[in-house]
Amino acid sequence: MSVNKQALDSDSTTDVGDITDTEEELVKECEEIWKDMEEYQNKLSLIGTKTLTDSNAQLSLLIMQVKCLTAELRQWQKETPEIIPLTEDVLVTLAKEEFQKLRHDLEMVLSTIQSKNEKLKENLEREQQWLDEQQQIMESLNVLYNELKNKVMPFSESRIFNELKTKMLNIREYKKKLLITLGEFLEDHFPLPDGNVKKKKKNIQEPTAQLITLHEMLEILINRLFDVPHDPYVKISDSFWPPYIELLLRNGIALRHPEDPTRIRLEAFHQ
Repeated sequence: MSVNKQALDSDSTTDVGDITDTEEELVKECEEIWKDMEEYQNKLSLIGTKTLTDSNAQLSLLIMQVKCLTAELRQWQKETPEIIPLTEDVLVTLAKEEFQKLRHDLEMVLSTIQSKNEKLKENLEREQQWLDEQQQIMESLNVLYNELKNKVMPFSESRIFNELKTKMLNIREYKKKLLITLGEFLEDHFPLPDGNVKKKKKNIQEPTAQLITLHEMLEILINRLFDVPHDPYVKISDSFWPPYIELLLRNGIALRHPEDPTRIRLEAFHQ
C-alpha cells in the first residue's frame, strides 16, 4: 500500500507540474494576443475617419469585438485555474459521476425503447386482427365461389342464340294473332257506315274520300308513335270517320295536339 501511495504521489506531482507549464504557456499566448490587439487598435486610431465613410458599421462592429475580447482576457488574467489533485479518491468520484451520468442516459434510452416496443406491439395486434378478418372474408368468398361454380351451367353461344330466336318468333306470332283478334273485334263491333245508315241531318254531304276502318286508324296511330316517337301526331284526313275520332278522344285512347286541333296522336300506354 505504501508503494502504491508513493507512486500516486509521484504521478500527482508530475501532473501538477504539467498543469503549471500549461498555465504558463496559456498566459504567454494571452499576452502575445493582447499585444497584437493593442497594436491593431493603435493602427486603427491612427487611420482616422477619412477612409471609413463606406464601412462605419463594420468598423464599429470590429471595435466592439475588440473591447469584448479585451474584457474577457482581463477576466481570465484575474482568475487562477483550480488545480484538482489527481488522487485515488478524486478519480473514484469522477468515475462515479461519469457512471451515474451514463446510467441516467441508458435509462432514458431504455424508457424510449420500451415505449416504442409498446406501440409496435399495439400496431402488431391491430394488423393481426385485420389479417384475421381478411382471411375470414377470403374463406367466405371461396365458399361462395365454389357454390356458384357448381351452379353455373356450361355456356353455349349457339344455344343462347337459338333460344332468343325462338322467343322472337313466338313474340311475332303472338303479335300477329293479337292484331288479327283486334281487327276481327273492331270489324264486328265498329263497322264502317254504309248507304243504308240513316242520317240524322239531311244536309250532311257524302264523304268525298273513302273511309278507313277503326282498325286501320289505330294501326296508323300505333305505327306513327313507334316510328316517329319525337313527333307522334297524325294529320286528320277525310278518310277518318269523325264518330270514330270522337270515340278515341273521349275514351282517352287518342289526344289532340295542344296547338293544332286537326292533328291527333295515340296515348303512350307503354311508358
